[in-house]
Amino acid sequence: MLDDLTTAVPSPTSWPAAYPQGYAVVDVETTGLARDDRIISAAVYRLDARGEVEDHWYSTVNPERDPGPVWIHGLTSEALEGAPLFQDIAEEFTTRLEGRVLVAHNAVFDWQMIAREYARAKREAPVRQRLCTIALSKELGLPLPNHKLESLAAHFGVVQQRAHHALDDARVLAEAFRPSLRAAAESGVRLPLLECRPLTEWSDRPAPRIGQQAGYGGYRPSSWRPARKRPACPYPNPGRYEAGGRLRQGMRVAFSGDTSVERDLLEDRATEAGLHVATSLSRLTSLLVTNDPDSGTSKVVKARQFGTPVVDEAAFGQLLADVEPASEG
Repeated sequence: MLDDLTTAVPSPTSWPAAYPQGYAVVDVETTGLARDDRIISAAVYRLDARGEVEDHWYSTVNPERDPGPVWIHGLTSEALEGAPLFQDIAEEFTTRLEGRVLVAHNAVFDWQMIAREYARAKREAPVRQRLCTIALSKELGLPLPNHKLESLAAHFGVVQQRAHHALDDARVLAEAFRPSLRAAAESGVRLPLLECRPLTEWSDRPAPRIGQQAGYGGYRPSSWRPARKRPACPYPNPGRYEAGGRLRQGMRVAFSGDTSVERDLLEDRATEAGLHVATSLSRLTSLLVTNDPDSGTSKVVKARQFGTPVVDEAAFGQLLADVEPASEG
């Protein structure tokens, strides 16, 4: 598989100086999609600054619980019984990620799973930036029918051999990322890099051993840092945000998807500006902030149904700098 990726290809003679010095193309398979789910296999393709492949690595991981949807990833309890624990591969994983931008398809998911595993192992994930290939394909304006990995692969003529196998998914993604990176460099496109902030607090409750079903045998979901309770917004909702206008104190603002600034910090800034941070979206919501307005999250879907105005994180940051005071009376 490695030979497919190391074929010599022309590179731009002038490479953007601001581009990263190396990439770690990552895929992880997991027991599920929830916060308490675990990684069961991981793969990394290391690429240099111009996208040339340096090496690749793969490992299964014993999740110490039921493996979840075996019909998707194919890893049974028996196959994972003798696999190393995450803490046993953490050092090797670190050498693969350190000093590189983490590249993944829907990167926020892979990053969050990796960050949680490192936190469980009382370590810090060595990643400071990530790049989502979905976001990059949008920056490049690729004519894709949807944002599935298989569609991105088909666009670049990459053949998938074993879907939902971490090593093959990472290979496919690396093959698709390399021409995407070259196209971005040739066009001077800004890479959609986002900051990664490692978890600093984590507690885990006993999970079922492999062979036990989740929800039985003493298993309870993991505990995350409790959310801080913010004071109620003292201002009435003045209605919806109007494009080109200013935010007004009391407006209900909801957030959806990945943000470069930590979500808690972004919500704190909104609260301090006199806005009402909403945890759900309704007809009363004044504005939805999301960097992926084409996603299928419930908030984005409802925003389309209700006609709720949508802005990205950068635009919201500018709006926060000039919030109009609430109307008196």
